[in-house]
Amino acid sequence: MIRTLRRNKLTVLCTMLLIIMLVIGGCSTDNNQHNNVNAEQKTITPKETTDESKQILVSAAASLSVVLDDIITQFKAEHDNIDVDVNYGSSGTLQKQIEQGAPVDLFISAGMKQMTALDEQGLLESSTQLLKNELVVIGNRELVDVALAEQTSLAELLNQVNPTHIAIGEPDTVPAGQYAKQVLQHLQLWDVWTSQYVNAKDVRQVLTYVEQGNAELGFVYLSDALSSNKVNIIQHIDPATHDPITYPVAILKNSKQIEAAQLFFDYLLNEERTVLYEQNGFKRAE
Repeated sequence: MIRTLRRNKLTVLCTMLLIIMLVIGGCSTDNNQHNNVNAEQKTITPKETTDESKQILVSAAASLSVVLDDIITQFKAEHDNIDVDVNYGSSGTLQKQIEQGAPVDLFISAGMKQMTALDEQGLLESSTQLLKNELVVIGNRELVDVALAEQTSLAELLNQVNPTHIAIGEPDTVPAGQYAKQVLQHLQLWDVWTSQYVNAKDVRQVLTYVEQGNAELGFVYLSDALSSNKVNIIQHIDPATHDPITYPVAILKNSKQIEAAQLFFDYLLNEERTVLYEQNGFKRAE
């Protein structure tokens, strides 16, 4: 009898141990299955797709607006994954924006002064000369007789027109204004007409002032004069009376899109752009 009870107790214990082992094994299996599911889920999760499109910002002298808009259109047609935004203004103003941290990828100035200042601060990745231009005096077609173009000197021109307003770019920030001031100082005319000067924020505003009759005469680049049918070129300025008018182009060191900026940089320098530049009154830099 006692042996029978012992065997029964032993049987019960064995049964209980077996049940416990089965339960533990089941939990372990569930955990493994759960881990395997997670592992499978991690494996099949798709990778994040990267957008291959690039965007660059170009800061450019206002006098480039007509030709550069055309070039950008052509560039985008050939490089549909690169979007080019452009900010036009006076070269001096654009220089200050870059110095203050504006996210510019490429800069085209209408004068060496601004580009040199940026280079001395270590802000340029690479740079070169792009274009040359010419300074001219323009007159409103309804206010100034185009026959005055035959005058042999700027002094004679000014005396004959006797303008109440002469539009020039702000000499401290606008290269075209700087060149105009150099010309007038060279000919000892700067102080003579000082009360007639109307300063403009950039050379395109000078053009607008003359177009609208707010100034009889203005100093602009040849490229600006050729873009308007409301003004006449009254006189071509002797280049010996002012600093050379050059347009350097540079990639900024802090550019986030160096490769895309380099593509556009090379595109601007390509010989295939020469005809377009010349049609707009520019010459290629030598």
